[in-house]
Amino acid sequence: MNKYIESEKIELKEKYRETIVKEIVSFLNGDGGTIFVGVKDNGIVVGVNKSDEVLRKISDIITSQIEPNPQDEIKSEIKFDDEKPIIVIHINKGKNHIYCQKKYGFSSTGCSIRIGTTCKEMTPEQIKIRYEQKFIDREYMIKKKSNSKELSFRELKIYYSEKGYHLEDKTFESNLNLRNEIGEYNLLAELLSDKNNIPFIFVKFQGKNKASISERSDYGYGCLLTTYSKIKNRLQAENICISNTTVRPRKDTYLFDYDCVNEAILNALVHNDWLVTEPQISMYNDRLEILSHGGLPNGLTKKQFFEGISKPRNATLMRIFLTMGLTEHTGHGIPTIVEKYGKKVFEIESNYIRCIIPFEKEVTAVLTNKNVGLNVGLNVGLNKTEKRVIELLREKPSYTSADLAEKIEVSKRTIERTFKTLQEKNIIERIGSKRDGKWIVIK
Repeated sequence: MNKYIESEKIELKEKYRETIVKEIVSFLNGDGGTIFVGVKDNGIVVGVNKSDEVLRKISDIITSQIEPNPQDEIKSEIKFDDEKPIIVIHINKGKNHIYCQKKYGFSSTGCSIRIGTTCKEMTPEQIKIRYEQKFIDREYMIKKKSNSKELSFRELKIYYSEKGYHLEDKTFESNLNLRNEIGEYNLLAELLSDKNNIPFIFVKFQGKNKASISERSDYGYGCLLTTYSKIKNRLQAENICISNTTVRPRKDTYLFDYDCVNEAILNALVHNDWLVTEPQISMYNDRLEILSHGGLPNGLTKKQFFEGISKPRNATLMRIFLTMGLTEHTGHGIPTIVEKYGKKVFEIESNYIRCIIPFEKEVTAVLTNKNVGLNVGLNVGLNKTEKRVIELLREKPSYTSADLAEKIEVSKRTIERTFKTLQEKNIIERIGSKRDGKWIVIK
């Protein structure tokens, strides 16, 4: 009797192909199962050539081609049958309500499920129901295990100290819900730790589409509060102002409404589905796009969304932002954006929300040299050293005067004088002590 027979729980593959990702997703969305690579449909073992290389490819698929990341649910190994190597992929039923192939997203093509011995595409209605169920438990950030076992929170403690809160080393992790029910660091802890593996990309494109990238900056891999501060500073620097001196009083026009953009960024951070991936910020010649994952929280309608009714997906993270004074639980953020730009700037789908902030045409005209009657003021009054210090501090706030002196090739005393000047101009601010603190660019 053949010991390898395809069933609802078993899939046989004669050879490895990248399309195996569909079977993996199907088992995750179903009741789990096992894939044998190197076994024909009729159960005959043929083995796998270059089995180590194939195992690495399967590992890459698991970590990079499936959302949410299913690493904890899958184990792969090499076994020998008739002295031939076969690869066995053990897939548990997914802990999340729904999984998809990243390149197709949460669509019928991207979401499949195991039925009998075949993989079937899920219907849009099935996807919608599963996706909404995903958010019934809003404390998933607390229950989801961190990918890192060793985390530190020096920066988080500094932020709380600056706000007048004293955090006891023995209790602050439990008070801030940084561990799950069995004492492991959770996803919330990972987001707020000094060092993590979570990126946060800001991309500038040349033109009005993604054909050409002019700059790609990553402000992640650390405490989310610091990430927000870096993004905020970057957007302030990008918000060019032009002044019309031909009228009295002088008329200042900015590239975009900074308050609206700030509200959009805060909403993206607090309401994003971090189980999928991080929010994304893209800047084009004519607009700024802020994309957050997860769509509207379960039970919140578009009408309620535009009215400013607040229903945070990540309630604990929201409370931390509230404590830091970074946001208010008043629901005024969306109405503020709508009042300035209208509802049309929001693109709301089942699995994401995109806020598209258009640039002021008067400013973009100047930037493309179509209007020379206005004066553009950018970094006015700053010398070369001051500009370079600001640039380096945006990259790494923890730079010391000695570090910057070496990088810029000036004396340490020159850097210290520059710090003082920039503080007096209210461009930089010191957070924390002289020994353990850092410089934050606030303009």
